Amino acid sequence: MAKKTKSFLSVIIPVYNQERTIKKDLIEIDNALSEVDHPYEIVVVIDGMVDKSYKRAKEIESKKIKVYGYKTNYGKGYAVRYGMAKAKGDIVAFIDSGMDINPKGLSMLLSHLEWYDADVIVGSKLHPVSKVHYPFPRKVLSWGYRSMVRVLFGLSIRDTQVGLKFFRRKVLEDVLPRLIVKTYAFDIEILAVAHYLGYKRIFEAPIELDFTGVSSITSKNFWKTIILMMWDTLAVFYRLKLLHYYDTGNKRKWKYEPELNFRVNLP
Repeated sequence: MAKKTKSFLSVIIPVYNQERTIKKDLIEIDNALSEVDHPYEIVVVIDGMVDKSYKRAKEIESKKIKVYGYKTNYGKGYAVRYGMAKAKGDIVAFIDSGMDINPKGLSMLLSHLEWYDADVIVGSKLHPVSKVHYPFPRKVLSWGYRSMVRVLFGLSIRDTQVGLKFFRRKVLEDVLPRLIVKTYAFDIEILAVAHYLGYKRIFEAPIELDFTGVSSITSKNFWKTIILMMWDTLAVFYRLKLLHYYDTGNKRKWKYEPELNFRVNLP
């Protein structure tokens, strides 16, 4: 019997203002992926040339690590979509840089994708096996946002915001051309649209996450982010449920952006 070919995996790493740690982070992610029994590539996207992150990332000598970048900082959602447009994998994932999320979780999510024959797997702080450290005020805010998302979109998963997710390529081929959000609510838009289009096999997987070193909730930037994320989330609901913008019948209205155009055919 012929040996089954392993799916090719693309992992997108959005990066902003991380010149001090990016080399170490990428090496750690590469080491974690080397233990996965799949061929893979790491697609690094420098979201704005605001420091030496691009230069530092390019210093790593590895054929598996591909580094892209552009001058203007557009936001995490844009960076992830840009990386997905470059991806060759029939499984496409993204993980936040910065190491708040343990990259060893990549293998766990990939295993869950295969076990469940899932369309999408999301890392979840609420999975019973997850190991999570983050301040109580953030837990309260996270609970509030989760409750709003559940009411608005009816998703069965409890946690949508962790920066570690896996997608089948067929899901992205269908969903990405419809998306608008480039910043704060990218995660909920891609999940809500996928679910709306019939990709119901969306499951959670455990992660290891440490948020103890992130910015305080008392900072102005933190609350600005929260407000903008809420606004973006409500805008997704409005487009999805009221305008039906994401419907195939509204294809002419979708915003075509060549640099974010996901390739339907593998090279």
